[in-house]
Amino acid sequence: MTLPVHLTFSYLKRMLLFRFEAGTSRGVMHTRDVFWIKVHRMGDLDQVGWGEAAPLIGLSPDFLPDFEEVLGKFLAQANQRSWDLEEESLLQQVKALVPFSLPSIRFGLETALLDFLNGGRKRILSNTFFDQGVPIPINGLIWMGTKEFMLQQINQKLGEGFTCLKTKIGAIDFAQELEILRYIREHEAAKNLVLRVDANGAFSIQEAMGKLELLQDFGIHSIEQPIAVGQWKAMRELAVKSPIPIALDEELIGKLAKEEVLNSIQPQYLILKPSLLGGILETREWIQLAEKMGIGWWMTSALESAIGLNAISQLTSIYLPSLPQGLGTGKLYHNNLESPLLVSNGEIQYQQEGVWETPS
Repeated sequence: MTLPVHLTFSYLKRMLLFRFEAGTSRGVMHTRDVFWIKVHRMGDLDQVGWGEAAPLIGLSPDFLPDFEEVLGKFLAQANQRSWDLEEESLLQQVKALVPFSLPSIRFGLETALLDFLNGGRKRILSNTFFDQGVPIPINGLIWMGTKEFMLQQINQKLGEGFTCLKTKIGAIDFAQELEILRYIREHEAAKNLVLRVDANGAFSIQEAMGKLELLQDFGIHSIEQPIAVGQWKAMRELAVKSPIPIALDEELIGKLAKEEVLNSIQPQYLILKPSLLGGILETREWIQLAEKMGIGWWMTSALESAIGLNAISQLTSIYLPSLPQGLGTGKLYHNNLESPLLVSNGEIQYQQEGVWETPS
């Protein structure tokens, strides 16, 4: 048993630059800020743990105008307490320190402390992804934009060997979106492709079922968040009647009453984003409930840098996933950290001989 220790916490901020205009349901993103949390023993930089707090505009409960000030306040509090250096205890201590309403800070502190606990090597948990280099299957993400831009991305992803694509819908004319899906299905390389769509809540209750019936002609695996959050009765009805399985995404964010959400809607799938849901502990609870209720799930990154993506990939790896996960966002930025993370042939892999760029 080790004695509790005092640790030093600080952060570094970097503005990440997208390689292209990232169209989302909330507009176009050109940049985003990330805050890398650094933890070590006072005066000892031989063992440093790194985590990432990066609230996402329009989605993160803690995307606040004074986020940097709030983060600094909690890191100051972390500097004042002693830490029991044991995995489960560290997670519980972070939960006690940081409120549920600040999920990205929780996630950043959890992962920084676990990295420190495991020697400051970017190893967060015991897992085959980091320890053995076992790859994780992922979907290729098609960003929203003009029809031409989406077709360009689709051709690129098919050429890169992806066997599962996820495309955003609800941003342009629906008839054009159906044309894009038809184009995918007519592509010789896409005959057996797993195809997911994400509506980001774009459909009205009145039109949702009609659109789902049109989408079923394209062999869609699942549709994420067809209608806006908070309409549980309507979402439950879609989950029962839809010809396409329903996956909840934004519906999970900020929800402490997990069992109530799942019992009320009874979806076929959950999309889990640890940095939006409150970190490792909260994500584990969603997984336990989902598996108990026979609900499928997959993990998805929320545009984190390599630090956050590495942590989420390791958490995912523990569950030995067979479904493609949403972990292919590492190449989105001009100035992401260099890392051993490699996306190739529809998988993400940790190259054990790879080198990490130190955050600066």
